[in-house]
Amino acid sequence: MYQRAILHLDMDAFFASVEIKKNSALAGLPLLVGGVGGRGVVTSCSYEARRYGIHSGMPMAVALRRCPDARTIRGDYESYEQHSAIVTEIIAEEGPVFEKASIDEFYVDMTGMDRHVGCVKWSGELRQRIIRETGLPLSAGLSVNKLVSKVRAGEAKPNGSGWVAQGAERAFLSPLPVRKIPSIGAVTARKLSLMGIRKAGTLSQVPVGLLEREFGSMGREFHRRANGIDHRPVVPYSERKSFSSECTFQTDTIDVEFLLRKLRHLTAQLAFDLRRAGRLTARVTVKIRYTDFNTYTRARRIDYTAHDQQLVPVAETLFRELFTRRQCIRLIGVRFDLLASGHTQLDLFTDTQENSRLLLALDKVRTRFGKDAVAVG
Repeated sequence: MYQRAILHLDMDAFFASVEIKKNSALAGLPLLVGGVGGRGVVTSCSYEARRYGIHSGMPMAVALRRCPDARTIRGDYESYEQHSAIVTEIIAEEGPVFEKASIDEFYVDMTGMDRHVGCVKWSGELRQRIIRETGLPLSAGLSVNKLVSKVRAGEAKPNGSGWVAQGAERAFLSPLPVRKIPSIGAVTARKLSLMGIRKAGTLSQVPVGLLEREFGSMGREFHRRANGIDHRPVVPYSERKSFSSECTFQTDTIDVEFLLRKLRHLTAQLAFDLRRAGRLTARVTVKIRYTDFNTYTRARRIDYTAHDQQLVPVAETLFRELFTRRQCIRLIGVRFDLLASGHTQLDLFTDTQENSRLLLALDKVRTRFGKDAVAVG
């Protein structure tokens, strides 16, 4: 019996699986979803493609060199969001408390259900209902916390499930490579390997002081995770409808370059907020208020994104279409709505690896020093 029970649900190769559902002729083929241009990036791939060493985030050109016969699809984010919404609705109907971690990952807090139907039985029934009603593969993991459940679901892929009994967290993680522990990437895994630490069990026994000396504050976190310790709560899911920001000037201005700099800054900050919240937008609205308090807005539908490179030019264009009176402006604002869940480390289908790395670096600066630490202009 679980005193605390957390279920992790992870849609397998989600974008690729949706494309295969839409076109059964793609089943069993190496399939790549992502930017199809010369500098595009793979955002999802089928398990047949993964056998060639292809993975998300890989340049499309590299993936096609590894598997020249792979089928490529640019992708349809609206379709993926629709399928994600179906999964969300099913979990909302069945689950007591759930968190939507991304477009294809969910956590369900099932604490207390062992007294009624049983956590293992209930989680299996929920998984089967989602598979039945969506026609998509789904892996699941059950344990006492988010961390172990996520790793257990990963070990069950593709399209499998498993559970870790209460008190067996460390024993389950111990034989796994350190790379399996969330937040330990390839660079950290290589450094640990050079220290002779290749398994989670070994990492769990290393003195915390040594890990902190080598990795800073994350060293203590690595030690906790290797021991299967994770106290993070399941954050109840709620749908935010929009992100917006505006600025009222102390002195009304007609300086177009100044206004555009402010607009770029507001847009970039909001885009950062989107990415941090794991959200994407499909509509940008710009608002201006003239010195006589007359207020005007203009909006435009766009492909789903959370990337500055796509959002800033749209905001600039809308501003130029709005600013026709050549009168002083007292307020300027930006709003993103028609939101969708999803973490866009890339622009999903059109961004380049170089732009994505730059954006990630800027976001790290913003996270550490505040949103105003990066000037956009």
